[in-house]
Amino acid sequence: MATRAVVLLSGGMDSATCLALARLDGCECHALSFDYGQRHRAELDAAQRIALTLGAVEHRTLTIGLGDFGGSALTDQQIAVPTVAGSGIPITYVPARNTVFLAFALGLAEVLDADRIYAGMNAIDYSGYPDCRPAYLEAFQRLADLATRRGVEGRPIVVHTPLLLMSKADIVRTGLGVGVDFGATVSCYQATEAGEACGNCDACRLRRAGFAAAGVADPTRYR
Repeated sequence: MATRAVVLLSGGMDSATCLALARLDGCECHALSFDYGQRHRAELDAAQRIALTLGAVEHRTLTIGLGDFGGSALTDQQIAVPTVAGSGIPITYVPARNTVFLAFALGLAEVLDADRIYAGMNAIDYSGYPDCRPAYLEAFQRLADLATRRGVEGRPIVVHTPLLLMSKADIVRTGLGVGVDFGATVSCYQATEAGEACGNCDACRLRRAGFAAAGVADPTRYR
């Protein structure tokens, strides 16, 4: 039987590559996305398309209320998305987002009796979010081992982050090599509902630089 896996799928280039790698690993992939109060739904539309084209056996989108808290430019329309690079943890960081997402994925994995969770966190070319660091993911793995029935019974659910130590250029090359259509992905923090990118936010800058460093034409649709 194929290894069963829950794959966090945002609709961006990293999570799409992660899903493709999970499929390459022979996994039966259950894609999981979140409508958490983000600024636009274009990434969720992209996630639906990606799940279908990359062979997920199912795709679920959960609605959760992180937008009710605000505290981030991605969940509060009154806070502007920065268009120039800054220092420190940026205002686009959504408090506890990855912890919440991974917790839901862990619950689904237990229900499905899945062996793995795949997540596209990256600690090299990224925005400096604290919940993308190796130390954080190691800590979450310890939590998963302690907090689940499978973990207690000696069948831990393993959190895989295959992109963690890749540059954006590495992710571009890897994704193209496993059949990802990056033109179908949406990374922009303030994309239009049609999925057109602003070209100025941190996510757009990192994405564009990745294609340039990889020597690959940027397929992103800009406004």
